[in-house]
Amino acid sequence: MADPKGFLNHGRELAKSRPVEERVKDWNEVYVPGSLLPIISKQASRCMDCGIPFCHNGCPLGNLIPEWNDYAYREDWAAASERLHATNNFPEFTGRLCPAPCESACVLGINQPPVTIKNVEVSIIDKAWETGDVAPQIPERLSGKTVAVIGSGPAGLAAAQQLTRAGHTVAVYERADRVGGLLRYGIPEFKMEKRHINRRIEQMRAEGTRFRTGIEIGRDLKATDLKKRYDAVVLAVGATMARDLPVPGRELKGIYQAMEYLPLANKVQEGDFVAPPISAEGKHVVVIGGGDTGADCVGTAHRQGAASVTQLEIMPRPGEERNEASQPWPTFPMLYKVTSAHEEGGERVYSVSTTHFEGDEDGNVQWLHLTEVEFIDGKLTPKPGSERKIPAQLVTLAMGFTGTDRDNGLVEQFGLELDERGNIARDDDFRTNVPGVYVAGDAGRGQSLIVWAIAEGRSAARGVDRALTGASELPAPIRPTDRALMV
Repeated sequence: MADPKGFLNHGRELAKSRPVEERVKDWNEVYVPGSLLPIISKQASRCMDCGIPFCHNGCPLGNLIPEWNDYAYREDWAAASERLHATNNFPEFTGRLCPAPCESACVLGINQPPVTIKNVEVSIIDKAWETGDVAPQIPERLSGKTVAVIGSGPAGLAAAQQLTRAGHTVAVYERADRVGGLLRYGIPEFKMEKRHINRRIEQMRAEGTRFRTGIEIGRDLKATDLKKRYDAVVLAVGATMARDLPVPGRELKGIYQAMEYLPLANKVQEGDFVAPPISAEGKHVVVIGGGDTGADCVGTAHRQGAASVTQLEIMPRPGEERNEASQPWPTFPMLYKVTSAHEEGGERVYSVSTTHFEGDEDGNVQWLHLTEVEFIDGKLTPKPGSERKIPAQLVTLAMGFTGTDRDNGLVEQFGLELDERGNIARDDDFRTNVPGVYVAGDAGRGQSLIVWAIAEGRSAARGVDRALTGASELPAPIRPTDRALMV
């Protein structure tokens, strides 16, 4: 194990962030480059190597956290990387983007600040890339079987990489112009620079995975025609139907879904635009929705030079400490969270609901009218006399998603059944009602975490491999019904 007194000798230290006044002027990642490596050995030593590692259960991937903590403590980076990749195809993604339910389940967290598992993870993988310990894993032989993966987000990429390494010929279809799905166009550059995606794609290409961008299955290519070409199909198309806000004034110009706004900022960083077609520069910005996507809109607006940024959330402000009665350890608690975007400014308003928008004579949104709400008999109810309006010249809706896209014809052309939440129905082996068609990630699970997407992509790949070969050496799958302690 790591230092048996590590958690007694060392306090919790996190990666250092660049000064706000510096980082809002660029789109680079917010953390000081190289700030982790000098402290990571001590931080890894805080792992207690407890008898029952609840962090395993807190992580949907089942990451072998105590093992790679021990290697990181000893600075055996090659061994740490091998243990890290044993369960996770893309730790540089999760180490930057995952909300770390593993840390909430850390045994040390019962009465002390938990181990900085995310920081250790990202340090291991960054060091592995630096030292050349990440290399293509080319299959020794091909199976002669072909698989199409629709969608190149984390679930699709994980499924494709696992199936390619198992010897199948895999083609990934992506409707956008670049590979990466929401990793590419939904995650701002300041949270994860896209060079991390690019080098993984190059690794996958070297392994044999083929990528077909700019092709939307259901529109550009019929689903039935695709199915005829391949022995199996994995659907990893996400849950991209955004929840709307049907209130008076919604039709005004300047009101956008978050996923209409965020990708344009990323396209500027890709060199597609000099300036984004939708910009917050000089505007009073209101973000409706208090989750991570809303925070991404906040950080993007700061960098575009917004005059002000206000984030609205209909639910009450969460507490700053775990509620042991309703959310006991090791469950994932809903706590008040200050992201890097919130550190950069703006106002957060809780327990409010938008009643309508008000525009100018040209049809541009100018004001957002809201009211405070409270729970009465279990229902959110407006407070009389609490109505007011705030300036709003750009509004982004970040209120989550309601299921997979049903406008492009993919669901109908395949003949897929949906569950009661609008997700693609599947069984415990990730199979849909259509023989040879599987589903993984948000498309079957609903909007969820990146770790769940990767875990399901890996598990769906094993199901496909078993069906094609009669056996599989890929890791045993999770089940769609499995729920980690974070849920």
